[in-house]
Amino acid sequence: MSAVTPTVNPAANLIASLNSANSSVAGTNSATSGSAAASSAAGLQDSFMTLLVTQLQNQDPLNPMDSGQMTSQLAQISTVDGINKLNATLQALNTSMSSSQSMSAATSLIGHNVLVPGSTISLASGSTATAGVQLSQGVDTLTVTIQDSAGNTVRTLNLGAQKTGVLPITWDGLTNSGASAGAGTYTVTATATQGGNNVPVTTLSYGTVDSVSLGSQGASLNVGALGAVSLSSVAMVK
Repeated sequence: MSAVTPTVNPAANLIASLNSANSSVAGTNSATSGSAAASSAAGLQDSFMTLLVTQLQNQDPLNPMDSGQMTSQLAQISTVDGINKLNATLQALNTSMSSSQSMSAATSLIGHNVLVPGSTISLASGSTATAGVQLSQGVDTLTVTIQDSAGNTVRTLNLGAQKTGVLPITWDGLTNSGASAGAGTYTVTATATQGGNNVPVTTLSYGTVDSVSLGSQGASLNVGALGAVSLSSVAMVK
């Protein structure tokens, strides 16, 4: 006679394991979470069937598991499978809604001027030009240098102390000598210090959003000569 093993409930074990698996994937992005949950559920269902077969093979001959117990356990595994499919559906819906909201936000920027990470500033004849910098902390000194295509310094702007955040910069189009700089595209660099220590500075380029594209990485803005930039990289809308 086969040895009698303690009665177990495969479905109950599966539910507990699935809850643990769902907790472990919480906080990841929807695509990864859905894939991980589906994989976990598939593996747990296999475990359930293995446990159920083992339970049947080792049941007490004097007190076998009745059909009601088996039906109950099969119903529980069906419930778990249904919950997992519902979770996958909700995750797909959430991804779709996030994509739609991102696209809506991006299209609302068409025709607007934005500051995005970049190192160029464009000057039209007889006009001013705009760029910007982004500071992660307040600084004692901020210096912005504008250079031509040959690397020659055209204008140096000493902007003094500045607070944390995005700072738009307007260039009047004049050189350090007071002459008018020619129309064209120039390069912007910036340096900053706080308490005598250098502080990282992100330079920003200025452009107008012409259109929006939707790709695998989400919505991107087509900003004239600056090309395509992600919606999340926009530092300021003007």
